[in-house]
Order: sequence, then structure tokens, then C-alpha cells
Amino acid sequence: MSEGRITHWVGGKPWSGTAERRGDVYDPATGQVSAQVDFATADDVSSAVATAREAFPAWRDTSLSKRSGILFAFRELVREHRDELAALISAEHGKVRSDAAGEVARGLEVVEFACGIPHLLKGGFSENVSTRVDSYSIRQPLGVVAGITPFNFPAMVPMWMFPVAIATGNTFVLKPSEKDPSASVRLAELWREAGLPDGVFNVVHGDKVAVDSLLAHPDVRAVSFVGSTPIARYVYETATSHGKRVQALGGAKNHMLVLPDADLDLAADAAVSAGFGSAGERCMAISVVVAVEPVGDELVAKIKERVARLRVGPGTSPESEMGPLVTRQHRDKVASYLDGGVAEGATLAVDGRSHPLPEGDGFWLGPTVLDQVTPEMTCYRDEIFGPVLSVVRVPSYDAAMEVIADNPYGNGTAIFTNDGGAARRFQNEVEVGMIGVNVPIPVPMAYYSFGGWKASLFGDTHVHGTEGVHFYTRGKVVTARWLEPEHGGVNLGFPTNG
Repeated sequence: MSEGRITHWVGGKPWSGTAERRGDVYDPATGQVSAQVDFATADDVSSAVATAREAFPAWRDTSLSKRSGILFAFRELVREHRDELAALISAEHGKVRSDAAGEVARGLEVVEFACGIPHLLKGGFSENVSTRVDSYSIRQPLGVVAGITPFNFPAMVPMWMFPVAIATGNTFVLKPSEKDPSASVRLAELWREAGLPDGVFNVVHGDKVAVDSLLAHPDVRAVSFVGSTPIARYVYETATSHGKRVQALGGAKNHMLVLPDADLDLAADAAVSAGFGSAGERCMAISVVVAVEPVGDELVAKIKERVARLRVGPGTSPESEMGPLVTRQHRDKVASYLDGGVAEGATLAVDGRSHPLPEGDGFWLGPTVLDQVTPEMTCYRDEIFGPVLSVVRVPSYDAAMEVIADNPYGNGTAIFTNDGGAARRFQNEVEVGMIGVNVPIPVPMAYYSFGGWKASLFGDTHVHGTEGVHFYTRGKVVTARWLEPEHGGVNLGFPTNG
């Protein structure tokens, strides 16, 4: 592919300026540069925010029926172009086409949820809270809001944010990952085609310069973020210090607890699909299997059998079940945990470097299983964010719960068992935000909210669902008294306003 230019989207059209800096965008399957993306300066970000601020009053006053109509049109356009969007995602992220198509489908669910905004924004009304005094509540948009999103879901994670923000009457500035920026620009084009007014949705590309500009800009009222825990903490602390509302979703170390009574075939299938789907580059990936003995040997054998059949290849191939990692540097970092884990005492049950891989300079690493891992090891403590599955063996349910409770992350977890009492106890006791029972990746539907606990979330509000509606709006309560007009007989003689 010849190198092209990917630029910002501001005021309903591509940016026409000249970038001071640019970044390379790669095809991870070949290792070759496929495009260059413009990086925004602080002034470029300010211009985008000013455009969004100018568009806000008219969009805020647009009727709910008009807003929902545009959202319905956008939903149909995304559905119509879902294969094109999946191809863009696969080309720049590397995930296989089925994973990319699934990402678009999950993002569409949030758009569909936001189409119901007239119902979601209904307030409450109380008549006669005092004599002839009524009280009612309303929710109103904040103004300009921003989203800062990661490389691993270049369409879905932004779509967790902007449909709800725009539906509730805000204008939006998106700063997507500079590693795979094309999907965000295509979504902007579809918004314009759906009839969204210019300036309501804007995209600025870049690195820390663009991020810091959004975090500090006085006209940005709220910031949504998904990424690693250190950056989530930085975003939260920086943006809140500038008076902004923040939801910052951080990293994860998701555990899958397998009890001795579990269906081990089901558990092994789940561990492989949840551990190696999208090359493990997702915050809801299962990265640790906690096996309650005596099932460890049998479970690991079943996982190894399935991993051996996993087809690794480019996203363009319909036979591929796992693609490359997003960059060469990330691939090399993930691979370093294999020898590092063995050096600390783990057993390399499956070495991803020996897995059948495509030839060439792509960012390839096969699925890896580290057995006999303990919580003291670096491969356990770190969020590897790649196709490395660790197996921790414990003697009992209580020991497993200690392992999960002692981990600083609390994003998602799962239990595999046929004991309803054990499952109920687990979901009640575990300190994690999203729970799966015989479901390895418990991502909530759009009408619930997504988010973790502990070091996986900074802020009080999860994304999408009703919590998302509340995050992008603020409450107002009105208490009103209307004096009854004087009247005689049956003619009330209501006065008219002059």
C-alpha cells in the first residue's frame, strides 16, 4: 500500500492545515508503514475545541426527536459500512476480520441504546410538594466533552462514548490512538452523512501533546478515557485538577476461576478464546486461569491441545483466528515475558515463538501458556496485554479468592462451575466490577454499564448505559409556584403574557 495521509476532522470536514509533526501507521501483518497521521499541536486542539463550543448551543437546543433521528440514520450507515470499518480496523490494528466485525457490532449496540435518548432523559415530577408548589427534575448536557481512546478497539471504545454524549446534547472531541486512526475518521464521515451538524463531532490525532491540551483546556467539561492504569491515573489527576468530570478506565488482570466440578472442555475452550482473541490485546482478555486442584494437569492439557490448532495469520485471511500484535516494540515486550517467566520459576507449557507463524516482518507472536505461575512473578503482576495465558494452581476455592482479592486490578473475572451456590457466593464476594458465570468475557450489554473496580477505574462512573447518560449530563431541580388567576363565575379569565 502506498503511504497516505490521515488528518484531523474539525467542523464537519478534514483539516486543511499543515502538520508540524506526523506519526507512522503500520500494517502489523507486514511490518510496513501504510500511512502517516498528522499530530495536533496545542493550538490545533484549541481550534477543534472552539469549533465544538460554537456548535454546542444549537445542538443543545435541538429537539430530542431530531437528535434520535440523526442517531438512527448514523446507526443504519454504520451497519451498511460495517465490513469497510472492519477492514480498516484489521489493516491498522492487525486483529482478524471476525474480531474486527464483532468490535463494530458491539459499538453499534451503544448507538442503538442512545437512539432511545428521549426516554433516557425523562425527569421526575412531584405535584404539590407544598401548597400549589410543584417540583421537577431535568438533566442537561455539559458542553464540550472529550474522549481519549486506545489502540485495541479503535471503533468500539469511541462508540462507548460519543453516541451517548452526542445524544444527550453535548459536542464531542475524540483523540483516538495514533496507531490505528482511520476508523475514527470514517465514523466522522458517516456522522456527516447522517445529518449531524458541523462541529458536533470532531477528531484530533496525536500524542501526549494533544492529550494534555484536552486535559487542561478550560472549555472541555468532561473527559472519558480508556487505557493503561498509569495513564488512567494521570488523566484522572490532571483533568480533575482542572475542574473536569472524569471517567478513566485503566488496566486489568482478569482471572478465570475453574472449580473441580466445572466442565473442563467448556473451560478450556473459554480460556483459549478469551485469552488469545484479538491477540490478547483487550482489557477484558482472560490473562490468568486459576485452577483449583486436582484439575490443573487435565485443564492445561486440554488448553495445550486447543492452542496447537489455533491458526495465526493476517486479518485478511478468513482462516486466521489470531492476528499479529499492534507494533514491533509491543511484540518484543510481550515476548520478553516468556523467558522472564521461566527464569522466575514458571513452566513454559506452550511457547508461542514455536507456533506456526507467517513469514515476513510482521509483528507475530503465537499463543503462549505459562504454567505453575505464582503471584510473586513479574508475568503475573504486569498487564502483559498480549497472547500470554498464565495458569495459577491453588488448593481450594478460598485460596483462589485470596489470589483474586490481592490483585490490584478489578476489571473483569469469571468462574467456571456447575455449583450454583459456589457461583452465587463468588459473584457476591469478589471485588471486581464485571462478573462472568461460565462466561469468560463478561462485557455488559449497552443498556448496562462497563467498568471495573480498584486500579481498573479512576472516577465514580462507568461508561455507556444509564451511568453514561448521567456522566454526560448534570441534574437540575426546579421548584415552581404559579398563582391561580382571580375569576368569577365560570369565566376564569386567564391573563395572557405580554
